[in-house]
Amino acid sequence: MTEDYESMTVAQLKEALKEMGLPVSGKKSDLMARLHEAAGQADDLAEEETPTEETSDDDAWDDDEDWDDEGEDVYIVKQKPVLDDEMKAALALRAAQKKKTPSFRRTEWFRYKRLSHSGWRAPHGMDNKQRRNYKYRGSLVRIGHGKVAAARFLHPSGFREVMVHNLADLEAVDPETEAARVGRSVGGRKREHIYARADELGIRVLNRRRDV
Repeated sequence: MTEDYESMTVAQLKEALKEMGLPVSGKKSDLMARLHEAAGQADDLAEEETPTEETSDDDAWDDDEDWDDEGEDVYIVKQKPVLDDEMKAALALRAAQKKKTPSFRRTEWFRYKRLSHSGWRAPHGMDNKQRRNYKYRGSLVRIGHGKVAAARFLHPSGFREVMVHNLADLEAVDPETEAARVGRSVGGRKREHIYARADELGIRVLNRRRDV
């Protein structure tokens, strides 16, 4: 059952999208199309759930093939590192410090689109407002923004990352304190072998792809 979305205002359309958990960006035509599509999917789902006279609920589960698990997603347990109390406290302190760290943007990143996607660059120039630490400019990278030295270069999970490109690299990983990160240039077939061997050794892969 669809409503007359054309008579609704943009604010009302956005409110309806929020209730459905859908994005609210775009023009009014985009919002109406998104609502019509959601309403159509809801009607199709209702028709599929309605039982017909030809087949009953009992007959639908007579075939053993209906219980095939090939389409289900397999949940892979994420290993946890072996950490002492001091390291756990250092990781917790680093996480708390990171919430207070400002975002470092290069000079005039808001003026040019190509600069908005680039990383930090130290400001130069005698009259540069960011270098002179004007409040309405971005923050400068300083030594005071450093985090806990004990937890430096560690993954948020607490593992130390090790780059892996083949099975030989995987054999040298300590599963208690280190986690593997598969290289970007590794192909799909070799990546699948690395995943399988990592599961056997109990090694966590940080950038595991679910489609492999």
